[in-house]
Amino acid sequence: MSEAVEAAEFGFELGWKLHALEAALVSGGWKRRGTGLSVRVRRDEGSGPWTAVGDDGDRRETRSADTADQATALVHEAFGLTARRPLPPPPPGRQRFTLIHCPVGEHPGFDDPRYEGLKSRPPEGCVVEDVGGYVGLRCERPGARLLDAVAETCREIRAEHGLLMSDLGIEKLWEWSPDGTDGWGAEIVGQLLLMAAERGPKLGYSADDLVRFLRTAAC
Repeated sequence: MSEAVEAAEFGFELGWKLHALEAALVSGGWKRRGTGLSVRVRRDEGSGPWTAVGDDGDRRETRSADTADQATALVHEAFGLTARRPLPPPPPGRQRFTLIHCPVGEHPGFDDPRYEGLKSRPPEGCVVEDVGGYVGLRCERPGARLLDAVAETCREIRAEHGLLMSDLGIEKLWEWSPDGTDGWGAEIVGQLLLMAAERGPKLGYSADDLVRFLRTAAC
């Protein structure tokens, strides 16, 4: 076994032991009951199948699969929970993303009258959903890259309904993933750009000002 694999195994097991120690110090057991399911995922031998281990305070279940999401779904099902399985990748030339109208300083609510037009005439390839009380769109749209598809969808919504969709559903903006132009990292960049597009004008900066800032600072 390589040093890298041994280190990963050690880190995985150490995480479980620290979790157990914390729970024991709090309540005298491995984990307080009724606190929900905890799932940890690791990859066997560095390049083999993924293994997910779940613990709900009463028992522990282990499942393996080709991907981390699949292994996690199997663990959830082992505990009688409904597993959310990832969709297959979109076909070439199409992008899948979520857009949310989340205006800064406001919470208009899903039933706000301003959304009547969007609900009745969403962009092609998009379905309106309630996302945590906000109006959201689950979209699969044409685009060579993720940001191309997001920008065109936002343009259509703004032109027809007067709404600037300012959120791509990213909660932890400080995290990062170097997974290319169509992955999670691109969604984070898109979220930051949409937030700037909404908030900049509220401070007196135009879209041209923001473009000029990017060109000056980064080019």
